[in-house]
Parts: sequence; structure tokens; C-alpha cells
Amino acid sequence: MTHPAPLQPLTDLGQSIWLDYIRRDMFADGSLRRMIETDGLRGMTSNPSIFDKAIADTELYDEALRAELARDAHQSNQELFFRLAIDDVRQALDLFAPVYEASGHTDGFVSLEVSPELARDTDATVREAKALWRQVERPNLMIKVPATREGIPAIRELLEEGLNINVTLLFSIERYRAVLDAYLDALESRLAKGQPLAAINSVASFFVSRVDVKLDAALEADGSPDALALRGHCAVANARLAYAHLQHVMAGERWQRLAAADANAQRLLWASTSTKNPDYPPLLYVDTLVGPHTVNTLPPATYERLLHTPLSEVTIDRDLDAARGALQTLERLGIDLDAVTDQLEQEGVTAFSEAFRHLLGRIDERRAQLKAAS
Repeated sequence: MTHPAPLQPLTDLGQSIWLDYIRRDMFADGSLRRMIETDGLRGMTSNPSIFDKAIADTELYDEALRAELARDAHQSNQELFFRLAIDDVRQALDLFAPVYEASGHTDGFVSLEVSPELARDTDATVREAKALWRQVERPNLMIKVPATREGIPAIRELLEEGLNINVTLLFSIERYRAVLDAYLDALESRLAKGQPLAAINSVASFFVSRVDVKLDAALEADGSPDALALRGHCAVANARLAYAHLQHVMAGERWQRLAAADANAQRLLWASTSTKNPDYPPLLYVDTLVGPHTVNTLPPATYERLLHTPLSEVTIDRDLDAARGALQTLERLGIDLDAVTDQLEQEGVTAFSEAFRHLLGRIDERRAQLKAAS
């Protein structure tokens, strides 16, 4: 008797579960294939921190690094990194190709991020994104671009040119509105030029748990009963109100005109969904955010827990009045949510840049060790 995939009920509700992790041994041992075929996994995301742990902290990449250096010993450390990363991403993309085809080209994506050092440089972001797109050569690739102020015009340009884009490092509803508007602008420009829309896909990666980490500290510093009662509730409220904006836009004439031309919705992707506070339920940022036109990308431990926790109800649109009330209470308490999300964006850019530089440093050390051993 064939058992249904444990993630299928969420797929039926319109939410795709992706894995926020990649490492080369997942291909050799068949674990990624099993996740796709048995669990119902629908996609994968990566970032500099994930690749830093995979490449710098294991010997899994030494053979490939040695081969790359034998092919061209003059490659920069960054060129070597992208060679290794692209090989991993291609293997993952090929495994997800059946999902991509079965979904009508709306799922089965794997994300590869531009260098985080380019987060404040629009033109360089566009150039690198295009270069990565050409090198990978897979239709189910998504290029990750951070949603900084400088990233927004790059995102619009890349979408207009037909690339799939994962817009990352979103923390605020205001910035999310700008991202969704850029997506619609790009599609409208293509439509005006008679270019097809159906093949273009995008997700807006809205970070969740980090918002609670930052706000909980402020609420505890306040110490009032109203403040303490909000701990662990603000991140979900923020995410639910972002989703309410998506629903509002999708009900409007502007989106309906694009949908009639076969455009795909830009789905909200919940990122940073592992619970950082051990006092909170481990699936706090999963079971509260189930709904159509969404993706939840999970680190391995959260993913494994979800497999054993059946979810079968839409929850994302619950308690919207309470969500609005939570953010209003923050304002009344004098906690500036915009300042907090701006800080989180900057910290995110910095953290990914530091991970990227650490990774390149470890590649430099490894290439020296391999040269000395040869």
C-alpha cells in the first residue's frame, strides 16, 4: 500500500515546503531524492552561511576543488566558490526537475544567491545575477537578490529580462510592498512588449523568527504587562499582515489583468523559521503561517519535526485584528518597528557578507594545503 507523502496536505492547501540547506553528500547518499519522492519536498534554498558550513567545515569538496585547480590554477577564491556551488545547485535542480514539470513550472526551484558583498550595488548585482543564470542553465533556478533599497531596481530589471528571482532579506511590510510592486512593474513591462509571462516565477522571502528575537528583547526591557504579553507574537503578526497585503493586491484589477495573461503570483516565502527561543513551540513559525501562495523554507531540524506533525488547515489569515493590535501596541509602547526591521536588514547583509568572506578565506587555506600536498 502506498502511503501519501507527509507534506502533501500542505501542498494541497497551496503551500510548498522547501529545504533551507544544501550539501554535496545529499546527492551521493540519495537523501535529497528521498525527500522529494517520499516526503513531497518541493524546492530548496541556499545562502552564503549554508555554503560556508558545507564547504569550509567538511572535506566533501576537496576532490572537486583539486580538479578545479588542476583545470585552472589562476581562478580566484570567489570563482572557485561559485564553481563548487553551481555544481551542487545543478545537481539539486536536476533532481527537482520532475517537480518543476509536474507543477506546470511553478515549483521545484533551487535558489543560488549573488555575492552578499553586492547588496548595495545595483549594477553589479544585475551583472552577477545574469552571469550566474547563464552558467547554471536550468529553467528552475532562482537567483537570490537581497531586498535592499539598491536591490529593488536590480530585482525589477532581472525579472523584466525573464529571470526567476528569490527576493531575500525582507523584514518589513513596507519593503515587501515595494518588492511586490517591482514584480508587477516588471510583468507589466513585459506584457506591454508582447513578451510571455508564464515562465517567470518569483518568491519574496520574508524573515520571521529574527523579528521576534529583536522585539522580544525590547519588550522585556520595557517590562510592562502589555509588553511582556506580546513576546513571541510580533513576528507572526508581521508576517500575517504582509500576507494580507498580498491578498489585497491579488484581488485588485492590476493583478487580475496580469493573471489573465498567465502571470504567476509572487509567492511569500517564510524564511528564518526555526524557533530561536527554546520556550516557544518548535513549529511556531510553521503551523501559524499555512496558506495559499506561500512557501516555507525549513532548516533540517525543523523540517524533520514537521514530517511528524500533520498540518491540514489554513492558518495564515487567522486573527488579523489581533495582528494589527500587536503592531499598534508596539507603537504605543514606543518601540519603532521600522527601526528594528532596518537594523535586521543591515545585520542580515553583514552576517551573510562575513560568512562569504570566511568561506573565501577557508577556500584560500584549502587550496594552499592541496598545493602543498601535491
